[in-house]
Amino acid sequence: MITNKHILTWLTKSAAVIEENKQYLTKLDTAIGDADHGNNMNRGFKKVMEQIETYEGKDIGAILKSVAMVLISTVGGASGPLYGTMFLQAGTKLAGKQELTPEDLGLMLTAGLQGVKMRGKAVLGEKTMVDALEPAVDAYTKSLARGDSFSDALNLAVTTAEKSAEDTIPLIARKGRASYLGERSKGHKDPGATSVTLIIASLRDACLER
Repeated sequence: MITNKHILTWLTKSAAVIEENKQYLTKLDTAIGDADHGNNMNRGFKKVMEQIETYEGKDIGAILKSVAMVLISTVGGASGPLYGTMFLQAGTKLAGKQELTPEDLGLMLTAGLQGVKMRGKAVLGEKTMVDALEPAVDAYTKSLARGDSFSDALNLAVTTAEKSAEDTIPLIARKGRASYLGERSKGHKDPGATSVTLIIASLRDACLER
């Protein structure tokens, strides 16, 4: 079972990997965006870490909703509302839960994905975080449905997200600041798809930690 301790570990690992990759994320965003994605995400997760002790003892839905509020208020640009909505919708789906089954985690991921798509009005192929998030969620839920182990499903989600993020390189951006570049947005990896892949990998690592 996945407990609130696993969720807190996920947040801690996410904050660490975002800080570690903030310059890389900003470099990606410099090519096709506002050159602030790494710094913005790092600022948001640093604020989450400042408050993480207050999350202990809360149910998982409440933790995720608290994270959502922090990200919405501290992460600038489009990423704040998108990531905030992702965590908010995930938290709403898990309201009151102290433990999660692997299937519950799938519901959490699906709700988060739906939140992002609803807020950003994005679909696959538009060079956004959806291009990594949706294939990863789809891979995870289908893997569980096939009867694969929890660890196999999580690992498949991560490898799918990683490949899908790479697959954004030849795409033309259709949303956000990058869309202004048109054809010139080709040849660059999407920063949002990259950051959401890091967060999915952090979830895998937290859930599989003994």
